[in-house]
Amino acid sequence: MTTFETFLARIEKLHEKSGIDLSSAEDLAFAVMNVVSLEEHFVMTALKTGRDEYFDTASEVRETRKKLLAELMPEHQGETWCASKHLLAATMRLIEVGMKYRSDGDALRAKEKFEQAYRLFAIFWALKLKLVGVKANTSPQASRVEDLLNQLANCCDE
Repeated sequence: MTTFETFLARIEKLHEKSGIDLSSAEDLAFAVMNVVSLEEHFVMTALKTGRDEYFDTASEVRETRKKLLAELMPEHQGETWCASKHLLAATMRLIEVGMKYRSDGDALRAKEKFEQAYRLFAIFWALKLKLVGVKANTSPQASRVEDLLNQLANCCDE
């Protein structure tokens, strides 16, 4: 059995064993992305305006982000908690950059950024579900984490 076939077999077994519905978790992941972005914006607003009360707001938002991320990553090890946060934050930023490129008429660069975002989002899910480590395997037979995400998550399944 190839690595990819083994990988898909693990996904199928996970589906059968737990009946995972990731649509709510996917929504929660996007919420975490936005909350991380809010933290950043409140810190930058404090620095740009000189109004320290925005640091307080950033701290409050951070506490919300920690609670939401804890729901997504209840079992983490080593630095997977922080890696997850950064994978989600980078996913959102790449989507935003892609949208800016697209609005500027550069569809090719936009698509590249969207694909990079999707790769990071897929790595997050592989990490969350403990199906693969964070090390990317680029061998021709390696299963792609994007394939994992395609198999597991369908946000339109309700």
